[in-house]
Amino acid sequence: MAGSEQRVVAVIMVGGPTKGTRFRPLSLNVPKPLFPLAGQPMVHHHISACRRIPNLAQIYLIGFYEEREFALYVSSISNELRIPVRYLREDKPRGSAGGLYSFRDYIMEDTPAHIVLLNCDVCSSFPLPDMLEAHKKYGGMGTLLVNKVSAESANQFGELVADPETNELLHYTEKPETFVSDLINCGVYIFTPKILLAIEDVLKQKKDRANLRRVSSFEALQSATKAIPADYVRLDQDILSPLAGKKELYTYQTLDFWEQIKTPGMSLRCSGLYLSQFRHTSPHLLASGDGKKGATIVGDVYIHPSAKVHLTAKIGPNVSISANARIGAGARLISCIILDDVEIMENAVVIHSIVGWKSTVGKWSRVQGEGDHNAKLGITILGEAVDVEDEVVVTNSIVLPNKTLNASVQDEIIL
Repeated sequence: MAGSEQRVVAVIMVGGPTKGTRFRPLSLNVPKPLFPLAGQPMVHHHISACRRIPNLAQIYLIGFYEEREFALYVSSISNELRIPVRYLREDKPRGSAGGLYSFRDYIMEDTPAHIVLLNCDVCSSFPLPDMLEAHKKYGGMGTLLVNKVSAESANQFGELVADPETNELLHYTEKPETFVSDLINCGVYIFTPKILLAIEDVLKQKKDRANLRRVSSFEALQSATKAIPADYVRLDQDILSPLAGKKELYTYQTLDFWEQIKTPGMSLRCSGLYLSQFRHTSPHLLASGDGKKGATIVGDVYIHPSAKVHLTAKIGPNVSISANARIGAGARLISCIILDDVEIMENAVVIHSIVGWKSTVGKWSRVQGEGDHNAKLGITILGEAVDVEDEVVVTNSIVLPNKTLNASVQDEIIL
């Protein structure tokens, strides 16, 4: 039965300018959540996934960015998907749970039965409808999307132990020093509104502790500089860890792809994952061509309708070409993101790279990386308006905006 008791509200935590520092130089031009992956803003993939949830009433984006930075996108996506999307700006850092609680009046406006919470810096197929069904069957306060990773990489994330039969969350530790489990938290949750009461309880406890603390003026000064503010509540340490093992939280394991997008290298990998997903969900977004009526297309490729690609160019796999880009004769593009207004000239080659807005890659030039998405210089990144002159090779390098390269470079950060 579709009624008010079945309504769902989605909340996407988008962070702010201070949070995307590892994403530079790409975040110098555009808020990280609006950086294009597979031709769509990063947060667009989350919003599209939320749209598949039955009885979705509203989507909120919560973050520290200026409202004007999201106004155009929020307006256009609301019209395109015909669902209300609203950006809510935090006045100060309150933690992931504190930020959610501070906008509780907005979130509860539609009297939802369930609240879907997603971190923007994750890339996933977001199996939200199936996860919601599991969450309803569990009957708990919340359900976490979880994934299995290698034991070596598990300590980079929140590790957890779940009951293999009931899927109840038994234990949760954020980035432990010793190995706990190869099951990790994916930063995607479904809660009942009871989560807001749980956050309220933590806020009261923090306030009471702050009021009870009786220390000397020197200790008070020290604790004031080190202590976390009383209204700062972290979802993982303050909510998930204490509630684990109390039959309130459950897990839903994704068997599909999941990655965390902390660096430009990972954004290139995630762009490829979304492109491959398009083959099943949005095949009309993928380009095709055999070199007769259009350029030769290999594998999964997105080309913006306004981009111009020469008939003799060869594109793919894992290539995304943005608005008003121009790809010249004989150009070869493999595993790369080409941003707005870029020109790739005749016979140039771009491999494992991101080419920034309004940049130019000259004739017979090569812009390439080795393809290690986790290494600092594993892919090559050209910032905005970088001019690579003819017959220049740029390898495993990061080039900040407004630079001209007239000689080849390798393994360099050019400031």
